[in-house]
Formats: sequence, structure tokens, C-alpha cells
Amino acid sequence: MAGRTFRIGTRGSRLALAQTDLALEALRAAAPNLSYEVVVIRTRGDRDQRTPLARLGGRGIFVAELEEALLRGEIDIAVHSLKDLPSRPAPGLVLAAFPRRDDPRDCLVSRDGSTLDTLPPAARVGTGSPRRAAQLLALRPDLELVEIRGNVDTRVRKVMDGQVEAAVLAAAGLLRLGMADAMAQVLEPEVMLPAAGQGAIVLEAREVDVEALALCRAADDPRVRAAVTAERAFEARFGGGCNAAVAALAVCEGDSLWLRGLAASPGGQALFRGEARGPIGQAEDIGQRLADDLLRRGAGVLSPRMT
Repeated sequence: MAGRTFRIGTRGSRLALAQTDLALEALRAAAPNLSYEVVVIRTRGDRDQRTPLARLGGRGIFVAELEEALLRGEIDIAVHSLKDLPSRPAPGLVLAAFPRRDDPRDCLVSRDGSTLDTLPPAARVGTGSPRRAAQLLALRPDLELVEIRGNVDTRVRKVMDGQVEAAVLAAAGLLRLGMADAMAQVLEPEVMLPAAGQGAIVLEAREVDVEALALCRAADDPRVRAAVTAERAFEARFGGGCNAAVAALAVCEGDSLWLRGLAASPGGQALFRGEARGPIGQAEDIGQRLADDLLRRGAGVLSPRMT
């Protein structure tokens, strides 16, 4: 490993580069004497900022080019926002490290500081997420939801320019960009359950690259790994992706793990919630068990993929 320069692949957005800085901080803390080079790769999701994600093919559009570069050996480690990754890793690749997780909650950005309760009737709220849309409409069926795409700066600007009255974004993204002042309201999980893996970044490597895997392991946070493993196991039972109105959040409490999960119809008319607890070492089983509980209660009828 000594003398090797590890090539770290990332998307080129301001948020992706901020997340790569966090990944590099974790890697350098684990192995300060190694060399690192950042390689920026444009993905299909970066090139097309207008087409709705569901029509582009879901969240894999943000990772495919990075994974292809990994498999070709052009980079050694890819940095992703975990919620951009499909529920199952690509063949030949390993989710090698989950560094420290930032705030997993969603937040409301509004021009005048309005909260979800104080937004005017029929207010236009921007979101491209079926998960957020379902939960918003369950709480405020009067809202007019508007599909918005673009990076964090673009979506905040659309609110401030008056194209929409408000937008729902991941709190972690705003915090990483130093834009906490844009948050009018942090939405607690009881109000808006976040996406599986939200607030977490993941380092992906080739399963045959022993050195890269060893480096990543040193930067791994076992409690973050357990939490997101439970969340993604829950999501996977519903065919997880950007098109699914599915949410999950796990919290590690001592040696135990507490998982909350949700599956909803796109308009929020039908909404199934549940929770499960168990030992941290059984994270995947906890996620699958909670999903099966919701499916038994009827969540399987919400979507043809929820079977």
C-alpha cells in the first residue's frame, strides 16, 4: 500500500465535492501517510437536470458512471451519497466504508420562514421525491407539489426567486454547504421520515482490491453501518429507488437498534408505519422483519414493485 496514490472518484457538484472532503478527512485520519487524488466524473444525472428522476431511471443515474470507472480500474474508491445508491451493490463492487453520518432529517426551505404548518393554503412546494410527496400530502393535502430538479443551490434559488413557496431538501446537504440559514424548519422523523441512508456517505471499492478495502475498513463507523444496513434492508423489500414512497431511519441505542419504517401511496392517502428493535448485529434481519410486517398489513398493494 505504501507509495500508492489512491484515486478517489466523485461527482463534480459542490455538494459531492464537500462530501468527498469528508471522505478524505476520514481516510487521512485512518492512513495519514498515504497519497490521494480526486477524480471528478460527470454522471447522467448531472448532465440532465430537467427530466424527472423517475423518467431517467431512478437514482442509479447518479452512480453508474462512477461504478463503471471503478470496474475499469480508472479510480480506486468512489464516494457516493448513500441514498443515491440502489438497494443492491453492482456485481464486483463492495460498499467498503460508511464514515460518520450527518443529520439524516429533511428540512423545509421557505422564502419567508414559513413552516409546514404556516404555509398558506394551496402553497406550491418543490420536491422530486415520491417519499416526500406522499408524506407532505398526508399532512397537507391542499399543497400543490411541483417537480424540481437541480443541485442544492439551484433548488434553494428557485424558492428565493418565488418559483415555489417552499421546497423540502435533506438537512445534511445544506449543512455540508454552509447553508443552514436557508432552513426554515427541520422536519422531525415523526413528521417526515427520511430516505434510507440519508445523511450518510459511502465509499465503494472493487471486491478484488485488497488494499483499497483495507484502507476503507479503517474509515468505517460500525454503528453507521448497522443503522444504514437495517434501513436499506427494509427499503430493498419494496424494490427501493427514487420511484418508491418508502422511508426508513434506524438509531443505535447501546447494543440495540431501533428502526422506523414507512411505505405510502404516491398521494399519501394510504400510509403504513411501523417500528422494530433488536441487537445491532441483526441489523439486516430487523429491516427485513419490519418490511415483512408492513407487507402483511397491506403495504404490498401500494405499488406493483412492493411484493
